Amino acid sequence: MAKKKAAPKKKAAAKKKAAPKKKAAAKKKAAPKKAAKKKAAPKKAKVKRKPNPSFMKPLQPSGALAAVVGGKPLPRTQVVKKLWEYIRKHGLQDSQNKRMINADEKLRAVFDGKKQVSMFDMTKLVNKHLSN
Repeated sequence: MAKKKAAPKKKAAAKKKAAPKKKAAAKKKAAPKKAAKKKAAPKKAKVKRKPNPSFMKPLQPSGALAAVVGGKPLPRTQVVKKLWEYIRKHGLQDSQNKRMINADEKLRAVFDGKKQVSMFDMTKLVNKHLSN
């Protein structure tokens, strides 16, 4: 009967030896895996974007706006472009906050008498001075 008691002890000893192997296996699993390379999607042919026709329609500037951009009918895109040329030429962009435009006498007439206007509000104010 002593043999029967000894057998369970051997199994317990075998379990103890097996436990460290499992820990080693766990460490291997925790190692970082290499990222799988992704195949690049095939490039699509670029389709040239067409501008909105309403932006390209020439509009007549008012007298106040004509003093800055000229008297000829221009599309909205060109009016804004000429306004920025005027602003840069005369150094009217605020040095601290680049989003703000400091108006001189000509621009004050376009900006409804405001001394300083945000560049985002500028286009709203300019659109009031354009007509068909």
